[in-house]
This record gives sequence, structure tokens and C-alpha cells, in this order.
Amino acid sequence: MITLHDNGVFLSGGAPCASAPLSPEEGRKRTLAWSILQAHSVSGDPENLRIRFDAMASHDITYVGIIQQARASGMRAFPIPYALTNCHNSLCAVGGTINEDDHVFGLSAARKYGGIYVPANQSVIHSYAREQLAGCGKMILGSDSHTRYGALGTMAVGEGGPELAKQLLKNTWDVPYPKVVLVYLTGAPRRGVGPHDAAIALVKATFESGFVNNCVLEFAGPGIAALPIDFRNGIDVMTTETTCLSSIWETDGETRGFYEAHGREAEYKELHPGDFAWYDKYIELDLSRIEPMIALPFHPSNAWTIREFLDNAPELLAKVEADARSRYPKAQVNLVQKIHDGGVWADQGVIAGCAGGLFDNITEAADILRGGSCGDGYFALDVYPTSVPVSLELTKTGATADLLQSGAVIKPSFCGPCFGAGDVPAHNGLSLRHTTRNFPNREGSKPGEGQFAAVCLMDARSIAATALNGGNITPATEIVYEPVRRPYHFDQGVYEKRVYNGYGKPRPEEELILGPNITDWPQMEPLAENLLVELAAVLRDPVTTTDELIPSGETSSYRSNPLRLAEFTLSRREPEYVGRAKAAAELEAKRLADETPEKLKALLDRCGAQGPEIQFGSCVFANRPGDGSAREQAASCQKVLGGFANICYAFATKRYRSNCINWGILPFTLDEGTEFPFGAGDCVFVPRIRAAIAEGREDIPAKVLRTDGSEADILLHVRGLTAEEREIILDGCLMNYYAKRAN
Repeated sequence: MITLHDNGVFLSGGAPCASAPLSPEEGRKRTLAWSILQAHSVSGDPENLRIRFDAMASHDITYVGIIQQARASGMRAFPIPYALTNCHNSLCAVGGTINEDDHVFGLSAARKYGGIYVPANQSVIHSYAREQLAGCGKMILGSDSHTRYGALGTMAVGEGGPELAKQLLKNTWDVPYPKVVLVYLTGAPRRGVGPHDAAIALVKATFESGFVNNCVLEFAGPGIAALPIDFRNGIDVMTTETTCLSSIWETDGETRGFYEAHGREAEYKELHPGDFAWYDKYIELDLSRIEPMIALPFHPSNAWTIREFLDNAPELLAKVEADARSRYPKAQVNLVQKIHDGGVWADQGVIAGCAGGLFDNITEAADILRGGSCGDGYFALDVYPTSVPVSLELTKTGATADLLQSGAVIKPSFCGPCFGAGDVPAHNGLSLRHTTRNFPNREGSKPGEGQFAAVCLMDARSIAATALNGGNITPATEIVYEPVRRPYHFDQGVYEKRVYNGYGKPRPEEELILGPNITDWPQMEPLAENLLVELAAVLRDPVTTTDELIPSGETSSYRSNPLRLAEFTLSRREPEYVGRAKAAAELEAKRLADETPEKLKALLDRCGAQGPEIQFGSCVFANRPGDGSAREQAASCQKVLGGFANICYAFATKRYRSNCINWGILPFTLDEGTEFPFGAGDCVFVPRIRAAIAEGREDIPAKVLRTDGSEADILLHVRGLTAEEREIILDGCLMNYYAKRAN
């Protein structure tokens, strides 16, 4: 099904080959990734890229903070097309009118600075970007981790908000030239197999080993021709879960058809790797061997074929229960009870968002359910088309009627089920979702308070097959039905009537409209000569997700209020963190007011440092933090609470590390295998840290001051900082960096 090759390979005549009449150095210049990245880099150094993007997109959990950062740093107008979509913070019942205040701010910003404003429920962020911003050979930056449009010939990157603020200020996204991995597709999927099945299988094969971490995936091979464009988009958007940096696909007549259908024929270009293109690694994916898949909690890589799962359900569900109990001692977890009457029974099915809510997914779900019934039991099926144009076409083709007649519910375009703000299951509920993630709490439950629910990822086809059987989990390949491929007709008039498109037409005379919960960022201090941090959280999990660092769901109401949002930091993973961090910040505040408490005096005496040459705050240790969302708040909330450092063995993603740097949080790493036998309350003293960062030193000696009075030496690393990143850390954060230069 999938074979990983940890060696370089050439691609010639449409097939991998071991040798070529040119060197790998020459061959890598023939990849699609090379041509697109170098065309967008202004560095003049092919090994160190400084990228300027063609367009950007943000949703309503992120755009307020981005615009606030950029305007505080001197922005006067959006220099490139920038779409502000309203697909996350869209339920106004969550937080009263706070959410709608963000939307009003967004429209006022689009008018003032010349942006694109997509009202709530018109489109999810990635659907709008595909429909209106993508173009072959272009690059798009989004403040959402699933910013992936490679199947449309567009290299796209998901990053934290500060990276978008840099683009608004006409600066660059800086990254060393990445490794490029060939994904070589062969065969054709069988009836009942969908894009989520292929995507989950790919994530399972690559995630745990980090096989493609921070690489670009380049899709090529004869198997592409067998895939409709929605199938390609559905695989592509899930490449984020492999932890790759970006993706790009060969284009063909199917790609051309997408642009023609959307009235944007000029954006199509034929893209193919050059003969003897060379790749650092390659993956063989035989589409004909893909089976219907299910990803069990708590990650898309915890995956099995549905048939394997059903055959081993008692053992596999018991493992999920054990994992859940270790994470959430208060939760009373019982998933094994779902096994009865000869099957495994789910309580909910959801088809939604940038991965699930695509036209082909929903029409094929309708083909399966036509004339059938979801039943009148506990199982319910909800379907969220990805945009109003898609919803309109589903209505015209009759798919919506077929689904409604089966008992499914059609809902507006909204990303809520993907991050825990919609369709929250009951306690001990088992939800099947064609969405992007099944991390802890992504379904909106509160296991820290005793409520637990579990999400399994499945393709829309198998979710529909399960619905047809009343919730009894069923692979779609075991259902007799005839899928009908329907041509898609896009109605541009939907957007012309509701979307505000002011790109290139800023109105500087107009004022921003700021509701009472939209606040500016608090003042942040530059890095001092010496640093003393207290460990406010020590996380031993193999990976710590950004959803654990700052939960999604109901916290969305406070995304525009840094101080209020910070109260939720690590609340579902380490509830004591906020109290510890605030206590450390209070000690530092008193020190700065010449009222140093005795506890801090004793620590400073142990360090041998006093006065303005030292800084005291909090720190987080985690083995591998930052998998998941691009939300900058995972880092900014730590800084707002007085956090100055992360210590880890490796950062799970570049985007989280970048978020830390842009908020002035030192990204310390330890050598793999180095013990870190310290706990919450212990402190880490890093002498002469400012000089070390300024001089570009990467090996940083430090000392741990334990609460029992003992001490231990450790060696920290800060590797691979660019000159600009060093300056950002020295200045205390990106906003300080820009303000200093503006003045």
C-alpha cells in the first residue's frame, strides 16, 4: 500500500530511477518545489530562502491579532490579497456578542487596509482560498496549519500570525531550503475508498518516525490521473498531519477543469518535474491497495483499516480507554461498551470542513444513503458543505434532498466540528468525522471535568455507509451502491453578492471598529543579560499538541483579548500551569518595583545575579511540543503570562518554533538522550544569554536550581537562528523589533 524509501531518487520518464546523467545537486533544481520556491525568494541565496507570498488568508480566530500586530508596527495597507474568512469563531452564542465584534472588526479592517472579507458561513478558509486565490506556480501563506493547495499547483504554508504580520509589513518568510520528498502515486482507488482513506494511510506511515518532518511533499506519477480534483484536495489538505512543510502536485487536465469551472482559466499552468528531477527521499503509494481507514483517538496516525479495527475492537478500544485515563484521571471512560449486537456502534457522524465538506465527498455520501435511513436511534449524521457555492450546487443536483430524506442534517459552512465548537458529543460518545484532526478535546468535550468523548476519523463514504446501518461502523467497500460523478458548476454570483473585495482599494480615512473585548497586546520587555526561569509545566508526553497548549472550542471567544485568553493556557493538560506562571510573573513585577520577595531574593542569591541585568519568569518543558495548529496563541499566551522559554528535545513543527521566536520565547533544545529529571517549581538559570544570542552561539551552558537546594548543570542549544530571529528575541518580540526600527 505505502512504501517509504529513506534514500534519494531521480524521476525520469515518469518513473523513479536510481541513476542519472547528472548529479543530485543539478537534479534537485528540476523539481517543482525548487522552481516555485526560488521564484518567490528574494534572498539571492538558494540555500536560505526569503519568501514573499502572492496572497494570504486568515480566519476569525487569528486575523484580529495579526492586524493588531501589523498596525502597531506601522502597516498602512495590505500589500497583497489578504482574505479574512469567518469560519471558526462563528457561533455567536459562544461568548455572546464577542464573536460578532471580531467580524465587525474584520470588515472594518478589510475596508481600511484594502482586504477581502468573507462573512460568516459563506466559506471555510481553505475552500475560499482554493476557489479564489490559488494559481499554478503561486504561493499562499495562511494562519491555519491546514493551508495546503498543492493539488491546485499552489505551494501553501500554514504559519503563526506573526509570520503573516511580516508579510503585511513587506518582509519575508525565512527558511532554509527544505528537503523534497517524492510521493509517487500509482493505481486507482476502488469504489468506496475516498481521499481520507489515502490520507490517513499516508499519515500513519510517516508521522511517528518524522519521515517527512519540515519537508516538501511533491506528488507525481501515473496514479494522479485517476483522481478527481476533490480527491486530490482531500489528500493534500491532510499532508499537514505528516508534519511536512508544504506540498505540490503535478497538474493536468483535471486541474485545468477546476480553474475553468471557477472562471479563472488564466491561473492554470501545466506543471511537471523536469526529467531527472532528484528527491531526498521517496514514498510509493499504490492507490489500488488503499482500504477504508479509521484513525482512533488521539491522533490521525493512530490508524487501522476499518476491517482490522472491527476484528480487534475490544483490544483497540481498551487501549484508547487506558490512554484516556492516563491523560484525564477524572474522566470515566467506557468505549468498549460500543461493542454489541455483532458490531461496533458510533453515536455520531460528521462530514465537514476543508477535508470532508467537498462536493464529491458529499455527493457520494448521498449516493450511498439515497433511499435509505440514518435511523431513529442514538446515531445522527451532520453534513457541512465547505462553501455556499458548494451548498448551492449540492441543492441543484439533488444531493441535499437525498441526504435530508435519509435523516441527515445539512448545516452551514463552518469549521466548528474540526476544533470543538460544534456537534460536541455526549459523555462517552463515539463520533466518526471526516475532518482533519482527532486530537484530545477537538470534539469539544471537557475530560478534565469528567466529560469525555472520542473522535475517530473516517472518510465520508464509510461514514455514510455507517449511517445507512444506523451507526454500526461499516466500510463503504462493503456497501452496494453506484457512485455518480457529477460535473461541478461554480456560481461566482454568490460571492459577488456577499463578499467584500477591497484589495487595492484601501480607505485609510475609515476607522477600525473595536468591540470592548478587542484589546492591544501588553508591553513586553527586551531580553536581559541573564535569564532565570521557573518550570511552570513539565510535560512528559511523547508529543504535546498546540490544542493542549491553548485549547480551542469555547476559548475562541477570547482570541482578541490576550489577557483573557491566556487564562486558558494548558488548562486541559496542566491546570496548575496558569497559577504557577502568574505567581512567577508577580514575583518579577515586585522585583521591578524594588519590592523583591524573599523567595526571589534567595533564588537570585543562588544565581549571583541581581538588578536590571537579570530577568525572571516561567518556562515550559515538553519532549516535543507544537504538533497541530498554527495558532500563534499557543506561544503568545505563555509570553503574556511571563513565559520566556521552552525547553524540549525537538519542536514538533517549524510553525510552533517560529511562533515562540516571534513572541520572544527562547527555543531551547536538549540533546536527544539527555535526561531532564526536573519538575515544576525547579528553576533554570541561563547566564549571559543575551550575549550568547547576539553573538550567534548555539551551545548555552545553564544551571538547574532544584527546590530541594541541589543544583545540576545542563547544556541547552539554540540552533539555526537567522540574524533577524536573533534580533527579535533580543528585542523581546516581533512587535518590539518593528517598533524599535520604526523609531
